[in-house]
Formats: sequence, C-alpha cells, structure tokens
Amino acid sequence: MTVDFIVGIMAEAIQVTLLVAAPVLIVGLIVGVAISLFQAVTQIQEMTLVFVPKIVAVLVVLIAALPWMLSLLMTFTHNLFVNIPAYVR
Repeated sequence: MTVDFIVGIMAEAIQVTLLVAAPVLIVGLIVGVAISLFQAVTQIQEMTLVFVPKIVAVLVVLIAALPWMLSLLMTFTHNLFVNIPAYVR
C-alpha cells in the first residue's frame, strides 16, 4: 500500500460520508432558515417552534433517503472488503 492509495481510500470515505449526510443536513438547514424567517416576520419567539418542524422534516427525509444511504454505504463497504487482498500486497 502506498500513500497515494491510502489517500484515495480516505478521499472516497469522506465523499461517501458527505453524500450520506447531505440530504439530512440540507433539509435541516432549509427548514431552520424558513422557520427563522417566519419568526422574524411574525415576531413569535417560541423555542419549540424551531425544533419540532425541523425534527419532523429531518425524520421524513431520513426515512425517504435511507434505502439510498444504506445502498451507498453497503457498496463502499463491500468494495473495501472485496479488495482486502489487493490492499495487503
């Protein structure tokens, strides 16, 4: 194993991590900004108004994207395990 090979595996792992986390984080960001905008316009400063819609939206996206996320993680892990003999050389 060379340094370039290890860096390549690490880069792929970071890419997979970002792809898996992106849908949930983006929806959380969008819902958070929308709720903050709503609070600023209506001058309602209720703390639970921020958390409940964000949690519901994140759970919905997590349930919807979970098969894709698991497929991506399983493909990455399968490729790592299949190529273990090549890594040892």
